[in-house]
Amino acid sequence: MRTVLITGANKGIGREVARQLAAKGFHVFVGARNAKAGRNAAEEIARKCGRATFLEIDVADNDSVIRAARAFSEIEDHLDVLVNNAGIIVDGDNAILEISDDLLRNTLETNTLGPLRVTHVFTPLLRKSKAPRVINVSSGGGQLTGGADGWAPAYCISKTALNGGTVQLAAALPKFAVNSVCPGWVRTDMGGENASRSVEEGADTIVWLAAEAPQEVTGKFLRDRKEIPW
Repeated sequence: MRTVLITGANKGIGREVARQLAAKGFHVFVGARNAKAGRNAAEEIARKCGRATFLEIDVADNDSVIRAARAFSEIEDHLDVLVNNAGIIVDGDNAILEISDDLLRNTLETNTLGPLRVTHVFTPLLRKSKAPRVINVSSGGGQLTGGADGWAPAYCISKTALNGGTVQLAAALPKFAVNSVCPGWVRTDMGGENASRSVEEGADTIVWLAAEAPQEVTGKFLRDRKEIPW
């Protein structure tokens, strides 16, 4: 049975990815910092779709990530797929010349350093997989091509930096498939009810990369299963 850890999987895109991968036969680890919400999500996915286990993890806390890896190791001896999905937009992230250092720092801590931290700690378990994969959930807001439009600058900067981390990880882990994904504007708590895409549409490329994409696809930025510019 293939294993997958999805951070921020108690709701939104992460939860939908967990649901679909459980239905495809993965042992899904539902990563969340909110224990109650994460446990409820894992229990519901297990009832309806397949095998799911809650894993408490706060990607912004190094000690929490280390504890999560130890807890994971007590259940499974390898990790096939890591989906770095957890992310935040902080209230007040409105204008680049007005945001505070703390707002930018907090955003980077979760959205950029978080995925790098989790990947680093879980790499020994990923190395035990025959086809290890790391999927970083990014955003078109992080693209440098075409220029920024001023929306949520700290969030967008954090995703630009995450994409840089994806390229570096792909170079450092040549036997891994490491990619960034833009899920599009999705109807979640973050995206809002007016977003143009469903969670199923937002999850599609992530699920494809986790379960079906060729292992040689690495170091790419993708949307709708196709490469897009950085």
